[in-house]
Amino acid sequence: MTDQLTVSVLGTGIMGAAMARNLAKSGHAVRAWNRTRAKAEPLAADGARVADTPADAVQGADVVLTMLHDGPAALDVMREAAPGLRSGTVWVQSSTTGLDSIADLAAFAHRHGLVFYDAPVLGTRQPAEAGQLTVLAAGPERGRETVTPVFGAVGARTVWTGEDGAAGSATRLKLVANSWVLAATVAAGEVLALAKALEVDPQGFFDLIAGGPLDMGYLRAKAGLVLNDQLTPAQFAVTTAVKDARLIVEAGERRGVRLDVAAAGVERLERAVVLGHGDEDMAAAYFASFDEKSED
Repeated sequence: MTDQLTVSVLGTGIMGAAMARNLAKSGHAVRAWNRTRAKAEPLAADGARVADTPADAVQGADVVLTMLHDGPAALDVMREAAPGLRSGTVWVQSSTTGLDSIADLAAFAHRHGLVFYDAPVLGTRQPAEAGQLTVLAAGPERGRETVTPVFGAVGARTVWTGEDGAAGSATRLKLVANSWVLAATVAAGEVLALAKALEVDPQGFFDLIAGGPLDMGYLRAKAGLVLNDQLTPAQFAVTTAVKDARLIVEAGERRGVRLDVAAAGVERLERAVVLGHGDEDMAAAYFASFDEKSED
């Protein structure tokens, strides 16, 4: 059992709430805050103290963990938290952000004397709830004795990518990983849509690739959500996938790389949102193959 830490979790959506619960289960004192307080309230039953403001949540914290929509959202909330921050506090920034945001977040940390860790996570609702996320982390050796038990509570594995959180090496790896996740998700939807159009039983396709190099557990999992009408509650929502896909395309553009599949994925995911599937699992990109939501 590790020494108890006081951990403030700012942002208790699908991922943040699961992380907060696992931190509390591991024996840490958890303060939780969310812009919509109702999303944080259930955490009180797990032993977390629900705070009214970010500044209240971070008062006296050893670690502040942000799990918010994007970089600008994380920066805005940390600005609100500033009156409660103390120099030397560790900031674990786990929101998926674009490369442009890392410099702003790291600069804020420097101004306030925070020990900054760029630490996005790989995984969706189910591994988050099970404490089985993969943490991608970059940050100084000094302070790792504090973040290690935090990462251990929320994840099964930590992949260290560097000693300077401001360099964004963890975020860069996360964007690369997410580009594959989103491409595979979109491809799974198109396979099912084409099978439907050609009157092919999807199971025939799965039998065809079974056990070979084209087979993939992730393909079967995402296809299963569509085929079994299990798109809610979302493991990872379409609206969030749209945000991540845009960040990937922007990152490629800034480095002079065209990412045609990722760009098409943005359009496809946006179309699924327009059709009313934004709050469903990102596998609902399947419906972007059809003109009407009634196709589901």
